[in-house]
Amino acid sequence: MKKNIPLVITFLTGLVIVVTFFTPHQPMGSMQQRLLIWYSIVLGFTMLLGIDSLLRSNLKKIAGRQPGWIYAAALVAGFLITMAAGLYTWIGTKSLLTLGSSFMFIYTYVIVPLQATMFALLAFFIASAAYRAFRARSMEATLLLITAAVVMLGRVPVGAELWDKLPVMQDWIMEVPQMAAKRGIFIGIALGTVAMSLRVILGLERTYLS
Repeated sequence: MKKNIPLVITFLTGLVIVVTFFTPHQPMGSMQQRLLIWYSIVLGFTMLLGIDSLLRSNLKKIAGRQPGWIYAAALVAGFLITMAAGLYTWIGTKSLLTLGSSFMFIYTYVIVPLQATMFALLAFFIASAAYRAFRARSMEATLLLITAAVVMLGRVPVGAELWDKLPVMQDWIMEVPQMAAKRGIFIGIALGTVAMSLRVILGLERTYLS
């Protein structure tokens, strides 16, 4: 019974959303917007559940002095400090985006530098992956290497100085073969999304119940 009720709710909700999406007439036309509002409300509660789960797991790691508990302590402390700064800013100014506020100070001088650090580290991982992928071990790898070199050189002023045709070749690669591959990927993503949605609506996919 505990599993059947969520399956019925999921089926009815999915069916209503599909019908309202393809039916512009009232009352179905306005019901889609109402369902999106309900979705936002439910999403807010799921975020609260996620925060609760995050704090519980990290506090348990801190209490048991498990490996990595120092990082868990830093995470909990950062969360509490940021939440306190946000509440203080909201109570005082009614907006979290007020310049010079405590929350904007944390965002500007802590969160933004951390994001920049993460993207800087990703650059090294991308360079390492590119080095492994661009090894000319086969015809496909050689073609990928040549194409990547043309695109990278065509996007910088040095490439145009070396050969004025490189920017033209780069534009053609990005607009024709790259666009065709991107559209194929998007079509595959759309078909996969439809297939998974049907599995969830029909109750064939039940991993969300575990």
